[in-house]
Amino acid sequence: MYNFVTLFLLGCHLSDLTLILLAAGSSSRFNQEVKKQWLRIGHKPLWQFVADSFETTHKFKKIIIAASSDDVSFMSNYSTHTFTQGSDTRQNSLRNALKEVDTEFVMVSDVARACVSENLLNAIIEKKGAADCVVPYLTLSDTIVYDGETINRDKVKRVQTPQLSRAKILKEALQTSEEFTDESSAIVAFGGKREFILGEVGAHKITFVKDLNQIPCLVAPSGDTLSGTGFDVHAFDVDGDMYLGGVLIESDFGFKAHSDGDVAIHALIDALLGAAGMGDIGMMFPDNDATYEGIDSKELLQRVVTKIHNFGFIIVNVDLTIAAEKPKLEKYKLKMRQTLSEILRVDSSRVNIKATTTEKLGFIGRGEGVGVIANANLKYFDWTKI
Repeated sequence: MYNFVTLFLLGCHLSDLTLILLAAGSSSRFNQEVKKQWLRIGHKPLWQFVADSFETTHKFKKIIIAASSDDVSFMSNYSTHTFTQGSDTRQNSLRNALKEVDTEFVMVSDVARACVSENLLNAIIEKKGAADCVVPYLTLSDTIVYDGETINRDKVKRVQTPQLSRAKILKEALQTSEEFTDESSAIVAFGGKREFILGEVGAHKITFVKDLNQIPCLVAPSGDTLSGTGFDVHAFDVDGDMYLGGVLIESDFGFKAHSDGDVAIHALIDALLGAAGMGDIGMMFPDNDATYEGIDSKELLQRVVTKIHNFGFIIVNVDLTIAAEKPKLEKYKLKMRQTLSEILRVDSSRVNIKATTTEKLGFIGRGEGVGVIANANLKYFDWTKI
């Protein structure tokens, strides 16, 4: 059993280290619509899986995740860690995250380096304070030729992360316009010292799709289906055109709305966002934002579909029920299916459109407007099949 003094000292020891995980990259070299930080490991997105793995091994005072603004708003639904605004370069993202660091030491790693073992992490932490930066590396066994000359491969190191640095020195070292690809290079250029320790092949970084085959700790995404429901109503307006399901409807009236009033697409957007756990249409496209005044709802749906794919989901199917006493919609349903399936990037057989009335009851029955209920089903993008 620990006594009080031991626990106090242990707490002090563990509180002098902050972890920064960099997850703001666009994943351009990954060459998939899904961002690699949103690949699912079971139910967890990759960034959360990595953060949890580090947290299980060591009690950091704080875990900071640097991500793009779009990602941060969604990530906060998953975790209570500190999130900071990422930038166009790794160095700028790190510089922003360091503003939140108030510990003597900081460990920096990339979310794309998903399988840092407990042994490697502990080995790095044990060297804390031995130099201004502790750096894991790998040796090379192949012959190395640089600028036409064969060089001594024993002097070549493949640098990995995580790297553990003195926070004050790292902050100062990054106050420059010169770009560095890792923390240790910045610290050495600043005049600091680094200490190398042997890294691990398993701590491979995901850059390209093929790298997924070299990441030993990852498991396939869950095969669960995620369902969402959307509901919206709009009153008729004597002005404007009527659009439903992305299709122009022959009518003497349109809808009262901030956008084009396509109540079917609005309900569908809410269903998709609900299945993904991404809030609702009002959060993503506020009706007090002039940017969206009169906007084509098909464009809004396209943005939602792109974001859903970026965040690691695929659309399975959707089902819409349009309640309207007028206009009559039977001749438009097939065109709606075709229009929506193209935007959703699914076969038209996976888009179902139903039209009904309310038997003359309520505002819909009185011919004052239209209501729509939408359902959507999603699955996680299965990266094991690419």
